[in-house]
Amino acid sequence: MTDSDPNRFPGLSRIGALLADPGRAAMLWALMDGSARPAGELTLIAGLSPSAASAHLARLTDGGLLALDVRGRHRYYRLASSDVAASLEALANVARAAAPQRPVPPPAHGVPAELRHARTCYDHMAGELAVRIYDGLTARGWLHTNGDSLDATDAGVAGFAHWGIDVGAQRARRRRFACGCLDWSERRPHLGGALGAALLDSFCTHGWIERTARPRVLRVTPAGHQTFDAWLSPA
Repeated sequence: MTDSDPNRFPGLSRIGALLADPGRAAMLWALMDGSARPAGELTLIAGLSPSAASAHLARLTDGGLLALDVRGRHRYYRLASSDVAASLEALANVARAAAPQRPVPPPAHGVPAELRHARTCYDHMAGELAVRIYDGLTARGWLHTNGDSLDATDAGVAGFAHWGIDVGAQRARRRRFACGCLDWSERRPHLGGALGAALLDSFCTHGWIERTARPRVLRVTPAGHQTFDAWLSPA
């Protein structure tokens, strides 16, 4: 097996090739709002000819990044899964970190309210509420910047423990402990990393957040609204 053997990196080069074309990337980004759009609309968004757009859409569908919905005589394209959406959001963060002077553009159209308010970003929480919580964590001094990462202060260790989170155990995991993850819809950071994942698990365990049948969409329960409103209110 040589270094160039594609089996050493299963699927990565194939997915990378699909994302490398600016037209295909524009189509995928336009669908990040959870919508399904006809080929004609995606053609205009990507600035392509109809024949070129048709070929690109076929490649994205065959490659597993898009799914085709047929509604009578109409054909609509959407992201194939929540994993695809989460991966694109994560890659947008990588792109921003590599070239911070180039802002990541917002989606082409408005974000549905339920998706914007609270959703998952891989295994942690994203959306308007997650950004507000991140702001609250930093304002309360629970987190401080450590290079390009975040760390918990002594006050944070105690505060997270009150929510049932063992900061020491999260630090010991074989992954990044905590980081600011650029929120796709809010254009500001929410909490990522092991601590971000533990925070979402804690909120679900306490019954403040519920997962829904809709991919990525989270529901804030009445108890959650009460808890978050109280915690986020100025002291």
